[in-house]
Order: sequence, then C-alpha cells, then structure tokens
Amino acid sequence: MTAFDTGLLGHRCWLELATGERVELPVERWTALSGDGDDVLLDACSGPTLDIGCGPGRLTAALTGRGIAALGVDISATAVRLTHARGAVALRRDVFDRVPGEGRWRHVLLADGNIGIGGDPLRLLSRTAELVAVGGTVLVELDPPGRGVRQDRVRLRPDDGAWFTWAWVGVEAIAELAARTAFRVTWATRRGHRWFACLEKS
Repeated sequence: MTAFDTGLLGHRCWLELATGERVELPVERWTALSGDGDDVLLDACSGPTLDIGCGPGRLTAALTGRGIAALGVDISATAVRLTHARGAVALRRDVFDRVPGEGRWRHVLLADGNIGIGGDPLRLLSRTAELVAVGGTVLVELDPPGRGVRQDRVRLRPDDGAWFTWAWVGVEAIAELAARTAFRVTWATRRGHRWFACLEKS
C-alpha cells in the first residue's frame, strides 16, 4: 500500500519536493463528506460528470446523491474501492488511457489540485478537451493568485521512494492555459481558502 493509499484512508501524508519543501495533503477533506467549498463544483454540474482523480469519491458520491450521472476515475485501487463503498461508480484508470464516454461528458472535475496530474497542465487540459463535449465545462481547483504555473519533482511521504512530476497552477494563470487548448474561462471564484475556475469548451 502506498502513502497515497494510506492518505485515502485518512492517515497523514505529504509531498516532498526536490527542493526539500513539504506540502501537506488534505486527507481530512478527501475522506469527509462533501463540504468546505465543494458546493462551488457540485452546483456547476447539471449533467453527466467525469471526476478525474476521484480519490475516495466524495464528489462522485455527492453528485450521484443529487441524481447526476457521475463516474470517478483514479489510478488507485483503494480509491476505486472507497468510491464504490460510498455508492458511486468509479474505474481504475489513467486519464491518459481510454475513458468511457470520450467527447460526450458535460462536465469534468479537476478538484483538490488535480490540475497537477502528470506534471503538465497544458497536456492535461488538452486531454480533458478530448473528454468533454462542445459547450461542456472543466471545473478546476487552483492555487491562490500569484503562484503562476509551477512544475517540480515530488515524492509521497512518509514511505514512498519514487519521484514523479507534479504541477500547480495559480488562478491568474489559468486563462492563458485555457486559451492554448480548446477552452475559455467563464468564471473564477474563491470560497474560503479555495480557488476555482470554470473552463468552457468552444
């Protein structure tokens, strides 16, 4: 079991950056019921929604509870199992592999910093453009203003040794990334300490 898997079960874990910095992961939010700003994302979903990097499924389950068709995808078998335990549907899948319903999703979620998946936000947004329908949206959680776009080598701690690339995007940087793919920013907002934006596919 990896540090990420133990985090999904509620145990403390963090990212160690190549610079020596440490970023605590919000495991309490992952494992809780939806809340703490999640309504910004949930209220923006009115049709079939793909939750990329769904973790233990709090958003996938919340959407399902609202009567919205939702599918979680995650590379962690533990995440998929926990999502199923919440009564929601999830697949163990890398988002860059084939995903059901490609090109037909009304909404795609990139919550909890998942814009960093793969370490290349431009590549990830280009991939989401293949998944979402024209006129559909990508709802993304971002870093506060002034952070820009940052990529770094990281590893999960306390016990994982494998380094991988992760990325962070400040809210002020998302418009340029969107414009370089198939999207435009329709709104950006803050809820408490969390920042969000909605990207619409043209």
